[in-house]
Amino acid sequence: MKIYVIRHGRTKLNDEGKYNGNVDEDINETGINQAIEASKKVKELNIDLVICSPLKRTKHTMQLVNVNNMPVIYDDRLKERDCGILAGKELGQFYETDYWNYYSTKKVEGLETIQDLFKRVHEFLKEIKEKYNDKNILIVTHGGVVRAINFYFNELPKDGMIGKFKTENCGIREYEL
Repeated sequence: MKIYVIRHGRTKLNDEGKYNGNVDEDINETGINQAIEASKKVKELNIDLVICSPLKRTKHTMQLVNVNNMPVIYDDRLKERDCGILAGKELGQFYETDYWNYYSTKKVEGLETIQDLFKRVHEFLKEIKEKYNDKNILIVTHGGVVRAINFYFNELPKDGMIGKFKTENCGIREYEL
């Protein structure tokens, strides 16, 4: 079973260098173009099913990349990490030092811990492995979820800095589940 993971297309908050989290914004013109370009790659993949975050930016990306019209399931566990009161605020030093540090103990109101993000995403992966073990799946999601998926398959860095692992908007990753 293969899973292909694609991050949504670019958004206004991405362009502005601001926290997005669960802000339900759509992709912008750049994001649309990125998704159209990614659709050329997706068209060549042997996909049986698409599972998508229900947020606007992922749904729109999915509509553009699902050129083979595969069945689609929406799953809340694929939503981006809830960034609480940081939503819509400028990325700053905290983003570089603590936001993506698995071991950070700094508390921010409403911020979902990385451990909780990993738990929900890893439970999702275990479930799809049991339910769809003979299918190839395209997952359309967000940067934080892409990180959680990557570290399901790969060892966490010793310093806990998972922010070093980046996926471009509409970047596609492949894993064997």
